[in-house]
Amino acid sequence: QVQLVESGGGLVQPGGSLRLSCAASGSIFSINAMGWYRQAPGKQRELVAAITSGGSTNYADSVKGRFTISRDNAKNTVYLQMNSLKPEDTAVYYCNADVAYGLGLSLGYWGQGTQVTVSS
Repeated sequence: QVQLVESGGGLVQPGGSLRLSCAASGSIFSINAMGWYRQAPGKQRELVAAITSGGSTNYADSVKGRFTISRDNAKNTVYLQMNSLKPEDTAVYYCNADVAYGLGLSLGYWGQGTQVTVSS
């Protein structure tokens, strides 16, 4: 079993910054991609940013230039640095990890979510 624990959410004013963290623990051999998703009220969950084990990244167009994803493979932890936050960034942010089990098999796990609210 694998657990993902997120932290770092909260209330911030427009233009402010937050840093989210997500630590994976449990029966982990290795982790392929890790990512951050978000879901605003009444909307579908969407990909915000993802990073491979080798460090390749991709971002949603709406956050390019403002958010930065990074990871520490030794700690099985992924981070999301969010700068120049806008009210439309308000959502519950979820961490996702694709955990490898060998022989080409992997399973995806989700964190419990952390609320980010951007408001004056």
